[in-house]
Amino acid sequence: MGVKRIAVIGAGVSGLSAIKSCLEEGLEPICFEDSNDIGGIWRYEENPKGHKARMYKSVICNTSKEMTAYSDYPAPDDYPNYLHNSKMMEYVRMYARQFNLNKYIRFLSKVCSVKKHSDFPSTGQWDVLVETEGKQETHVFDGVMVCSGHYTDSVLPLQFFPGIKRFRGSYFHSCDYRTPEKFVDKRVLVIGIGNSGADIACELGHMAKQVFISTRQGAWIRNRVWDNGYPMDVALFTRFKSIRDDFLPTFLINQWSENKLNAKFNHDTYGLQSQHRFLSQRATFSDELPNCIISGRVLVKPNVREFTQMSAIFEDGTEEDVDVVIFATGYKYSFPFLENDETVLDGQHSMFKFVFPPQLEKPTLAFIGILQPEGAIIPTSELQSRWVVRIFKGLNKLPSMNDMLADIKQKRNKLDKEYVKSPRVARNVAFVKYMDEIASEIGVKPNLLSLFFSDPKLALEVLFGPCTPYQYRLQGPGKWHKAREAILTQRARIIKPLRTRILSCDQPPSFVSLWLKRICAALLLFVFSLLVLKG
Repeated sequence: MGVKRIAVIGAGVSGLSAIKSCLEEGLEPICFEDSNDIGGIWRYEENPKGHKARMYKSVICNTSKEMTAYSDYPAPDDYPNYLHNSKMMEYVRMYARQFNLNKYIRFLSKVCSVKKHSDFPSTGQWDVLVETEGKQETHVFDGVMVCSGHYTDSVLPLQFFPGIKRFRGSYFHSCDYRTPEKFVDKRVLVIGIGNSGADIACELGHMAKQVFISTRQGAWIRNRVWDNGYPMDVALFTRFKSIRDDFLPTFLINQWSENKLNAKFNHDTYGLQSQHRFLSQRATFSDELPNCIISGRVLVKPNVREFTQMSAIFEDGTEEDVDVVIFATGYKYSFPFLENDETVLDGQHSMFKFVFPPQLEKPTLAFIGILQPEGAIIPTSELQSRWVVRIFKGLNKLPSMNDMLADIKQKRNKLDKEYVKSPRVARNVAFVKYMDEIASEIGVKPNLLSLFFSDPKLALEVLFGPCTPYQYRLQGPGKWHKAREAILTQRARIIKPLRTRILSCDQPPSFVSLWLKRICAALLLFVFSLLVLKG
């Protein structure tokens, strides 16, 4: 049998890692991208087509460069910790050039349908119909990796806003927002307080006459900058804290998190108090929202009860004149190219570990990057791709269908219990735990015990430092010889772009006390684990 041919749908950040993962395992990828360039959602376009999620010009990444990087390609050390979308595109282009990925991409090629080949039960092959320059052609592939993401179709829930059709101002979804200039001296209502809603409200607060932001349930607001000025995900997403949280009851984690955020600014005082505990919903990233609220540039309002011709009436009875309404009401994902067959994908998009549909006779269809991890999507989707290609090649096996369905049910019940019900399909997934779960499938999860004996310096950084993607290149398939160096130098790359002004009195930071604290914490955790196991 020859080299297996794999169809990759989409050349965004997930599609690129899917191509590279195929090449690492000796598979032949062909990527179909319906636009004329790579980057997907991160590529800013002034006049995009359709209602897919697109960048507005000011977007800055919510995850830091070290946590967002591809696992064998750190971002340049002089790049800022949080990348503007233009910088993110520079990094993505560098990655594609480094590994010569563009040669495997067919641009301006739309996937129209993906159907089981006639002998699918025995071969697992797929018929993929692709349209390029008005011409359609069917290809046969041994596997399909869907990398179109979960920001597929915008949600514009007009049915829940009585009177919007008679509103004489303009209204549109946030996917159509680009820049703030046209909103000068306008009274703007932003509906929704997710990341996009908060960003757009704050940006317009500098240009518009008045901005209102409407929220049904409130939100917990996180900052990119955490204790001691470190990026938030660098400080919080560590292996030590992930292990520690396994021993802590949920109410304690909620209490600590909420106290921490309220210490920055009291959410109740600012009208943002959420109806749900911190761990029950996705937090909103906004460095500027509290500043905009305290200066009156953004006014927080409850849910809209109805619209009149020129105003919005809110559920608290207040009424505000409005010129423009922006619906920052999120997205849903859909796969219109898939045949309408529940043996491929059921109505709830049930997938084993958010990747494999369990009902297929052959595991040759995989979905990459359609979950919402608490952390960055690039390393998450990259690990998924590394696992998927090993399944396609037969180097790893999936459990039985019944076992996969049981795992899906268990995870869904856990998510339903922990998270507030939402129209969004994707829900938060604990970053470190999920990464370790997939890494364990392919044998690339770091072995801490072995590291402590062979390389204690590295072991301490892996345990207490940020859980950066390079950790999953230390061992096993795809091992990268520079992974150790990347981990031990990650703090220098975090600090370098910040210290653009060196003070003459600067002293090099002392890490002795830091390492002592870490060693003591590790010993305490080890002792505590033994006590729990004994009990």
